[in-house]
Amino acid sequence: MNKVLVSPSSFGQCGIEPIQLLKENGFEIIINPYGKKLTETETIELGKDAIGIVAGVENLNKNVIDKLPNLRCISRVGVGMDSVDIEYANSKGITVLNTPNGPTRAVAELSIGLTMNLLRSISKADKNIKNQIWKKEIGYLIQDKIVGILGFGRIGRETAKLFQALGANVIAYDLYPDIDFAKKYDIKIVMKEELFSESDIISIHVPGNKDKTAIVTKKEFLLMKKNSFLVNVSRGGVVDEDDLYDTLKNNKISGAACDVFTTEPYNGKLLELDNILLTPHLGSYAEEAKLKMEIDAVKNLINVLKAK
Repeated sequence: MNKVLVSPSSFGQCGIEPIQLLKENGFEIIINPYGKKLTETETIELGKDAIGIVAGVENLNKNVIDKLPNLRCISRVGVGMDSVDIEYANSKGITVLNTPNGPTRAVAELSIGLTMNLLRSISKADKNIKNQIWKKEIGYLIQDKIVGILGFGRIGRETAKLFQALGANVIAYDLYPDIDFAKKYDIKIVMKEELFSESDIISIHVPGNKDKTAIVTKKEFLLMKKNSFLVNVSRGGVVDEDDLYDTLKNNKISGAACDVFTTEPYNGKLLELDNILLTPHLGSYAEEAKLKMEIDAVKNLINVLKAK
């Protein structure tokens, strides 16, 4: 029995290499036929005979794991592990792995792109001209701005380097900051309150609280400068969406961009606002990054299953 469930609906779209790797190593591939994130019922239905899962963001909780009796490895395409009950999986002898390096550059570059869009009103200008409105929006430079990196892990550090290359002054907050990296790149480590009060641009790269409570709420928004911007490319739920809506609606900050949401697909009241950019959780969706993650996830899976 060598069945492997490949659950991400877009798996293989950026290249056939990960599928070929599985086939070359003798695995029978069960593909997600639904074109969307799998429900618990669909995961159980498709994976009931699988010894491994190349996983997306479907819920792999105790209930699902208990109904997959042959499962020996969960290999996540991506970084976030919120949807996997790792402790329970490990207690059942199931190895759980992710691909922490694959999306780093792609998410960092998206943060830069969203920031540039906010500062120069690119989407607004595009919308205007397509509506035959010739209006030149006055924007801002990144150069000499203070950029606050909330979460100084792999992606936060890569984002910091990119902002520095554009002439920004970078500060950062993390519970366990990489002091050596900060010294090497002349990045000041600050307290969370200082990050929010001093930054012109805040780029969020934290994994989120285990209890799913928001890290950025009204308290933090009240500290921010009126002409500042917030970019969230981390996790849905990290930013309190109701507090963000109130802050933007009342023009307490200049603007925001969100790639992640508490519930996805997103259909909330932030859609009503003109001073926010919304993207559909595409942080890792650069062809090169996505292919690397898929190959890394497959290699992780093969290494575990061949060893067991």
